[in-house]
Amino acid sequence: MERRTLMKTFAATLLAGAVLAGPAVAEGTIKIGASAPKTGPLAGGSAVTYWPAIQLWVHDVNERGGIDVGGTKMKVELIEYDDRTSNEEAIKNIQRLATVDKVDFIIPPYGTGINLATAPLIAKYGYPHIAVTAVTDGVDEFADRWPNSFWTLGTSTAFATTLVDLLKGMRDAGQINDKVAVVNVADAFGIELANAGKPALKDAGFDIVYETSYPLQQQDFAPIISSAKNANPDTFIAFSYPGDTFGLTKQAAIADLPVKAYYVGVATAFPAFAAANGPAANGVLGAGGVNAASDKYQDFMKRQIEVTGSAPDFWASPVQYASLEVLEQAITSAGTLDKAAVIDAIKNGTFDTIMGEWKFDHNVIRKYWTVGQWQDGVFHGVASTGVGGEVAPIVKSGWN
Repeated sequence: MERRTLMKTFAATLLAGAVLAGPAVAEGTIKIGASAPKTGPLAGGSAVTYWPAIQLWVHDVNERGGIDVGGTKMKVELIEYDDRTSNEEAIKNIQRLATVDKVDFIIPPYGTGINLATAPLIAKYGYPHIAVTAVTDGVDEFADRWPNSFWTLGTSTAFATTLVDLLKGMRDAGQINDKVAVVNVADAFGIELANAGKPALKDAGFDIVYETSYPLQQQDFAPIISSAKNANPDTFIAFSYPGDTFGLTKQAAIADLPVKAYYVGVATAFPAFAAANGPAANGVLGAGGVNAASDKYQDFMKRQIEVTGSAPDFWASPVQYASLEVLEQAITSAGTLDKAAVIDAIKNGTFDTIMGEWKFDHNVIRKYWTVGQWQDGVFHGVASTGVGGEVAPIVKSGWN
């Protein structure tokens, strides 16, 4: 379903979002397409991380009169499609955006697997591909294969190894023992992280006492938590997507899983995670993080709530917005809507974003948050690849 707008207010919860149509589009606008889940297993995640950040950026750009293109201000027209959490549907949407809607630029989709599935088509039509919600060890290979692609959120190995380093520090401090349970969603994100994480755990001297994988559509997590509990680990790790992050944690609380370090993946950083779990969220580790006390993040959070009615997450939401700041500044730097010129500007530019100063190294951002933890109602970054400002982790102390 297509929505066109200059200025729209996006109201989104974890499970659903609604887009309100704005006034008719004037001549001289920049057409930007976006395709991501509004239905299907990843719809909840994109309703928090993806769509609101885009809606805020469109609002901000148009409020200040548009993007400066060679001295002329041009407002943004956003064209949206639901990919239904389907690679095939996403490919159809990208094809339509490029050939039917003839958009000037495309905002890459939500999720690692869908980004990789659509990358060849985005490259075929020459669009810059600034991937955000994609964590993969293939970033350098993909940058070579698709020189139009840029990678901002990190690699599976970095996410896994920094987590292991953090756990090693907790073990060396006597806070946890060496017994670990590891589970993962059988999707590109979970598989890559498990493939990187399990060898890293073994190399660090941890004993994996339980491991399993599960499908993206998994609903019942009681057997997984029960089996993990029977293995008696001090640490539980789940390389999970939003639905399972919530499902596993709910079941862990019901079963009173007696671990001192509990980690789940995507959606741990969502405000709804803390709201759903209450005091049980305290001490939960998860993918991502942010310097939640920074002025830029606080301002971003305030403005997104005001404009969209939806709070951002404490990880990829600001990165999603930052990627659009990069696109805007690259267009202005290039002074044209020519896609090749904008790609060149992204490759060589330095960008002022809400995540700080960004400059791509071989099309990749190298400093990023990897592990966060809920501490007294805030998801603080506790590990990164050199961002700075990390908060010390705490031991998980019960579920009540």
